[in-house]
Amino acid sequence: MGPKRLIWTRPLAATEPTALASFSYARHGRGYSMFQGFIFDVEGTLVDNVPQNLRSLQDALERSGYRVPVQTLQLYSGLDGDQTLQLAVPEASPGERLAILNDQAWIYERDYLPSVKPFAGVRAAFRILTEQGARVALATDCKGVAFKRYMALLNADDFVAATVCGDDVEHGKPDPRLVGRALRKLGTPGSQAVMVGDTPYDAEAGLEAGTKVAAVLTGGFAESVLSQAGCFAVARDLKTLLPSLLFGESGPELRQSDWLRSA
Repeated sequence: MGPKRLIWTRPLAATEPTALASFSYARHGRGYSMFQGFIFDVEGTLVDNVPQNLRSLQDALERSGYRVPVQTLQLYSGLDGDQTLQLAVPEASPGERLAILNDQAWIYERDYLPSVKPFAGVRAAFRILTEQGARVALATDCKGVAFKRYMALLNADDFVAATVCGDDVEHGKPDPRLVGRALRKLGTPGSQAVMVGDTPYDAEAGLEAGTKVAAVLTGGFAESVLSQAGCFAVARDLKTLLPSLLFGESGPELRQSDWLRSA
């Protein structure tokens, strides 16, 4: 049986990641982690760009004569781009779909990428995970200029052991090959790894690749959608998900007094 699904809603205070790490050392000794590897999606999980991504796709569709509500596009946020267009505009030809995706990439880089910001606490979370002996990888459909911009925003290269992006694979999520390639780069079996994302497509890719899956609510999907997709833990953001990543089912049992006594 897989891990019990967990919901962690209380955000960590700014000082709590350090205290949480101290608690881990005190309880389990340095190097303890339930999992050996953590594979993170980037867009919507580590950087706050979902609204910009959706608007850029809507702009590109309108340039080709298609009007699709953002609410409809949100349903497919995180899905492989060509699959998204097959669902959103089924009448579009393969050539039209390719042109729309190329337009979107150009519009996004020009009009929206400069406004993208990283979510708080990413570097601290990666540091804590690696200090516990785990390895961190990034697995994202994005590529090129956008991927390089995100890496600069995150400023966490020293804690990232491997990256796989859209430049490395032909198909995006939920195709599991992106996650599978990250696992091979980490040298970690899927059973000892967690795929962390913000969409049900991240979860599907992780499960198909053999990992456990967890999610954050920063991508616009409801908790019920993410839990039904198979996530053992769902949280408001990465900071609030961190205890469950470290301790699995025991994460929510930790109390602030435990952190303070051990800090």
